[in-house]
Amino acid sequence: MSSEHQKSSVAALTVAAVGIVYGDIGTSPLYTMKTLFDQKHGLPLNEVNLLGSVSLIFWGLVLIVSLKYVSLVLRADNRGEGGILALMALALSSVTKASRWYFPLMVIGLTGATLFFGDAVVTPAISVLGAIEGLGVATPALHPYIVPIAVLVLVTLYAFQWHGTAGIGRWFGPIMLLWFAALAAMGVVNIIRAPQILNALNPLYAFYFISQNSLQALAIALGGVVLAFTGAEALYADMGHFGKKPIRIAWFSVAFPALALNYLGQGGLLMVNPAAASNPFYNQLGAWSVLPLVGLSTMAAVIASQATISGTFSLVKEAIALGFLPRMRIIHTSEKERGQIYIPFVNWTQLVVVLLAVFMFRSSDNLAAAYGIAVTATMLVTTLMTFFVVYYRWKFSIWIALGATGFFMIMDIFLVGSNIMKIFNGGWFPLVLGSVLLFIMLTWKRGHQMVYKNLQKHAIPLDDFLQSLFIDPPPRVHGTAIFMRPENDGVPHVLLHNLLHNKVLHERVVFLTVFITDDPFVAPHEQVKVQDLGHQCYQMNVYYGFKDEPDLPRAFELASASGLEFQMMETSIFIARQTLLPRAGGGMALWREHFFAAMFRNARSAADYYQIPPNRVIELGTQVEI
Repeated sequence: MSSEHQKSSVAALTVAAVGIVYGDIGTSPLYTMKTLFDQKHGLPLNEVNLLGSVSLIFWGLVLIVSLKYVSLVLRADNRGEGGILALMALALSSVTKASRWYFPLMVIGLTGATLFFGDAVVTPAISVLGAIEGLGVATPALHPYIVPIAVLVLVTLYAFQWHGTAGIGRWFGPIMLLWFAALAAMGVVNIIRAPQILNALNPLYAFYFISQNSLQALAIALGGVVLAFTGAEALYADMGHFGKKPIRIAWFSVAFPALALNYLGQGGLLMVNPAAASNPFYNQLGAWSVLPLVGLSTMAAVIASQATISGTFSLVKEAIALGFLPRMRIIHTSEKERGQIYIPFVNWTQLVVVLLAVFMFRSSDNLAAAYGIAVTATMLVTTLMTFFVVYYRWKFSIWIALGATGFFMIMDIFLVGSNIMKIFNGGWFPLVLGSVLLFIMLTWKRGHQMVYKNLQKHAIPLDDFLQSLFIDPPPRVHGTAIFMRPENDGVPHVLLHNLLHNKVLHERVVFLTVFITDDPFVAPHEQVKVQDLGHQCYQMNVYYGFKDEPDLPRAFELASASGLEFQMMETSIFIARQTLLPRAGGGMALWREHFFAAMFRNARSAADYYQIPPNRVIELGTQVEI
C-alpha cells in the first residue's frame, strides 16, 4: 500500500472515529458545568470552586482519558479488539480455569459489562434531554414540551435502528467535526472575555479546591466532574473498528482540544456572568445562538446515542458467543460491514428502559446522579482487568503492574466513592439494571454448566461406541448425516435416538463441534479441523472468535480443504431439541432453575443461529434434568 493511500485511510478512519468514538464524551459539555453548579444539589458558585472544578476537569481529561485510556488501556488489545468483554477474555486466558482468580475475574468482567448496559441506557436519555433543554433557555414557554420532544426524538431513533447506519453513518464524522469546532470556538470567545480562567490549567488550583472544601462538597464536585469523562470507555470498546492510531489522532487533534477549550470557556463565562449557571452551555454566545445550538446539539446527541446503541448490540453479540446470554435473533444491516447488526429484542427493551429513565428523572440534572456511578464503576473494572493483563499475561513484575495501574486505580476508587452518595438520588437506577443483567448472565452460565454436567453423567465415549457399533453395523443409507455434538461430550443423543427409531446409519457420519475461543476472530483457514475416525465417520471441529459471525454452511465449504466435501442436498443435520426439567437440589434454587428453563425454551434455535438451511435440519427431542 502506498504511503499516500495509507495517509488517506488513516485520515478517513480518524474522521469516522470523531463521529463514533467521541460522540458520548463530546456531548458532556451540555450538562457537566450545569450539574456542577446546580442551585439545588451543586457547589456554591465562587472563584475557588470555579477554578478548582475546571482544573479538575482539565487534569481529569489529561490523566484519565489521555494517559489511562489512550496511552495504557489501548495497549491491552485482544487481537486488535477492545471493550470490557474482550478485556475479560484476555484476562481470563491469562490464568487457568483452576486458578482462584478465574471466577472472581469473570464476575468482575461481567459486572463491568452490565454497568456498561446501564450507561448505555442513561447516555441517550441524558444526551437528548440535555440538548432539548436549550428550548427552555430560548423561551420558558417551551419548557413543558422538553420531555415530549425528547421522547419523540428517542422513539424515532430506536425505530430507525432496523435500517442500520450504513446510509447515514458517513455523516457522523463531519457533523461531529462541526460540533467540536463549535465547542472550541465558543470556548475561545469566552476565554478572551475572562482570560483569568486560564489559571485553572495550574493543577495547584485543583489541590487548593480539594483542601478548602469539606468531604461533602468534594464528593459533590467529583460527582459532577466525572460527567466530563463519560464515554471514555468507548475509546477502548471501538478499537477494533478504527484501530489505535486513528483513535489517538482524533483525541489529541480534535476532541481533547475542543473539550478543554469549551470547559475553560464555560468557566470564563461563569466568572463574568454568574447568572449563566442555569445553563452555561446555551448561554455561551447569547440569545441569538440558542436555537442553532439546539439543532446542532440534538444531532450530536443522536449520534452519541447511536454509538451507544450500536455498542450495546455488539456487546450482546459477544456475550451470546461467550455463553453468558441466550441466543437471540441478530439481523445484519449491511452487506459490506459485518459489525453493523440489529438485535430487535435488545433494541425495544432498551427503548422502554430509556423512556422509563426520561419519565422518572425528567431532566439532565436529575439523570446526572444516575450517570456517574455507572461510569466510574466501569472505569474501575477496566483498571482492575488491565492490572491482571499486565501482570499475568504480559509477565511484567508486580511492581511494574502496580505502577502502571495503581495510580489510576486510586483515582477510580475516589471517583466511585464520590458517586456513592448519589445512590439514593438516582445512582440506584443503573445499579439495579446492572444487577438484573448480572443475575441473568450468571444464571445462564450456571444453568448451562448444570446441563453439561448432567449430560456428562450419561455420556458414552465416542471411540468405544464406534468400535462396538461396527462389530455388527446397522444398514447404511445414502447421504451424509451431521450430528451436532457439544464440546467434550460423548455420543450425541440424537444419534442414539436415530439408531433406536430408524435403525439405520448414513453412509457418511460427521460429528460437528463448535468451539468459541477467547480471541475475537479466527482466520478462515484455521476455522475448520477434521479428524478421520474410520468407517466413513469424521469429527469436524469449527472454531469461531467471540466477534465472529457463526456460519456453518461456510464452514462446510472450508472443510473441502481437509478432504471433506459436502453436497447440501444430500446432507441431513441432526440437532437435539432439549427440554429442561427443573428439580429441587439440582445446583440452583428451584425458582432460578425455572427461570433458566424459560430462557432456554425461548432462545433462538441452534439451526437459526448457525445459519443452517431449515430444509436440511432434523430436530429430535430429549429431556434433561437440571
